[in-house]
Amino acid sequence: MPLREECLWEKLTPQRPDNAALKGEVTVDVCVIGAGFTGLSAAVHLLEQGKSVCVLEAHRAGHGGSGRNVGLVNAGMWIPPDEIEAGFGEAVGSQLNRMLGAAPSLVFSLVDKYNIDCQLRREGTLHMAHNARGEADLRSREEQWKRRGAPVELLTGQACEQATGTTKIAAALLDRRAGTINPMAYTTGLANAAISLGGQLFDHSPVTRLERQGQRWSVQTAQGSVLAEQVVIASNAYTEGDWTELRRNFFPGYYYQVASVPLTEDAAQQILPGGQGSWDTRQVLSSIRRDAEGRLLLGSLGNGNQKPTWFLKAWADRVQQHYFPYLKPVEWECTWTGCIAFTPDHLMRLFEPAPGLVAVTGYNGRGVTTGTVVGKAFADYLCNGNPQALPIPFAPMQPLAGVGLRSCLYEAGFSLYHAGQCLRIVI
Repeated sequence: MPLREECLWEKLTPQRPDNAALKGEVTVDVCVIGAGFTGLSAAVHLLEQGKSVCVLEAHRAGHGGSGRNVGLVNAGMWIPPDEIEAGFGEAVGSQLNRMLGAAPSLVFSLVDKYNIDCQLRREGTLHMAHNARGEADLRSREEQWKRRGAPVELLTGQACEQATGTTKIAAALLDRRAGTINPMAYTTGLANAAISLGGQLFDHSPVTRLERQGQRWSVQTAQGSVLAEQVVIASNAYTEGDWTELRRNFFPGYYYQVASVPLTEDAAQQILPGGQGSWDTRQVLSSIRRDAEGRLLLGSLGNGNQKPTWFLKAWADRVQQHYFPYLKPVEWECTWTGCIAFTPDHLMRLFEPAPGLVAVTGYNGRGVTTGTVVGKAFADYLCNGNPQALPIPFAPMQPLAGVGLRSCLYEAGFSLYHAGQCLRIVI
């Protein structure tokens, strides 16, 4: 079977809206740029508080990193909570830990409230230790989160093997706050919720200019414009054009995934039998999960668009055979790649470059929950002006040096590691 370049989540979300492009002039309270997790969460929460909202999307809702996500509804950030509080200070760091620790419950509540069919599972996620150093890291994370009252548990021995479906993992941190979704279906559900609340969503409407006109902002596209008192820039890694400095505040990285054909029920049930999604502790990590139809989904850091399909198949075979050698040869169905906004310290940035204009970047691969939380926080802040609604304070825009070089070096490192995996030098 040839490996198709196709995003599985698009295939599994056939009822995606395809809205007309903006034409003419629209006047609203808030203009949101970007119809992904952040922008649509902001739109929904603004509309719930009585604001009129227009969302501009350069392509279609979920086109960017939101629709190409792994779909792990994780709590917290990549960085352990103690390090977050050390970096931000106890007051800010503890607030960020609280807000992102509760982030999965916010996602779940939106799914429930708006009846979003996104194949949600609430059984948690598993962070899997690939070696002794990884296990030590997970033990530290367990202690840190338990100190904060989080329902996490380090599984070892038979309990670990039963939960992961593999003997290659000595320990796995089960986070019961978390879960999995079809990210494109979740994004589509948020878009439909925004429209049902009276919001206007325009697809195929990339922004060409953003400028202040008196007391309002003018957000211009090729065929129209939006006049708004406030603007949310939520385009993150998919920011296009020179109308904003945002894209100079992160460096782009990539994450590819490979999905199998649906496995037989018996085979599928052996892999992560509790239904959790997972990722391992390797520096160039691998993610592992199943979808609602029993496909095996593998992913890793790197740009799959720059790799031949035989290479991606060889990599997927290597990872599958290492973790799940009991499976019969797996047929790989499709592959896709998403772009991630990375920052040097792996922490996001919130910006307010001018009154009434807010922006965010740098989720570093934690978009489902972080984007949903930041979208709500922006909505609350724009409605009441209280900075305590934000997970972290605004930072000044400070363009990064050597953005292109950073991306190239990261990609070269990822590719070398994956080549080593294919050649069975590393795993």
